[in-house]
Amino acid sequence: MAFVSQRETSGTYTFSSRPRAVDNRSRYREAPPSLFQYGNIMYDRRVVRGNTYAQRVIPTTTQADMAELQRQQEQRRRAVARRRAREQDRVGTPEALQGRQHIEVQTELYLEELSNQVTEVDAECQTHAFLDRPDTPLFIPAKSGVDVATQIEDGELFDFDQEVQPVLEVLVGKVMEQSLLEVMEEEELARLRAQQRAFEERRNAQLCEVQRLQEQERRHTEEKERRIAQQKEVLRREKEVAEKLAARAYTQQHLANLVPSLFTSLRCHGFFTDVLQHEVETNFLPWLMNEVHCTADQRHSSRSVLDGKRVT
Repeated sequence: MAFVSQRETSGTYTFSSRPRAVDNRSRYREAPPSLFQYGNIMYDRRVVRGNTYAQRVIPTTTQADMAELQRQQEQRRRAVARRRAREQDRVGTPEALQGRQHIEVQTELYLEELSNQVTEVDAECQTHAFLDRPDTPLFIPAKSGVDVATQIEDGELFDFDQEVQPVLEVLVGKVMEQSLLEVMEEEELARLRAQQRAFEERRNAQLCEVQRLQEQERRHTEEKERRIAQQKEVLRREKEVAEKLAARAYTQQHLANLVPSLFTSLRCHGFFTDVLQHEVETNFLPWLMNEVHCTADQRHSSRSVLDGKRVT
């Protein structure tokens, strides 16, 4: 460590030292070494646990005689045993006979009547009538000192016409000020009511305009939706017509050669026949054959009859 000190020409003393690092030392001071080593008192046998009111405290100055303590405990134990033996040897009262019962009696020198009813005694007394208490007289303190009087002429202490002017000015000024304030308040309230009415009118007009615009927008929306639905329906119908026309053209083109071949096949299989031919074959020819057979039978019968007559 180096210290540098110098004295200036003016006579002022200055001091400076070279900077150095601080030594490493503990933050807290170390406790002085103790002669006793403290431990956990929970494991110390000298510490008494539990209730200490009924324990016998032995002064530390006296030395306990273990033989004397054992002798006293033995005496107490023998006294308790003798007391229990006397209680067991005592002859008790025998049981009562059948139909009887034991009752408790007094064996003291002076007998006392025992009863559950409390003794009651009536006593009367007559009191004298008291008069009403008189009113307390008004307290008047005793006079002290000496009375002194003086004479005051008119106008010496108070001139009403002169002294009343400030009071009147204040009263009139306050009344006028209060009146002006009330008038201004009424005018302000009237303006506020007028502004409120105008605001309510504007608001009602705006509400009506908003409702009108909402209703107009609703009508426009409904009309737009209706037009869109109509246009969709028109487009759907046009699409259906176009599909039908396309299907019809395709069907006609497909059936152009199919119909003749189909009719030819059906006619060959006998599904399509001539009506006149069918009527002739089904109705006329069977009837004609039946009539021919009938006519032939009649002729045969007639000839048989004629041939028989000729033979005879």
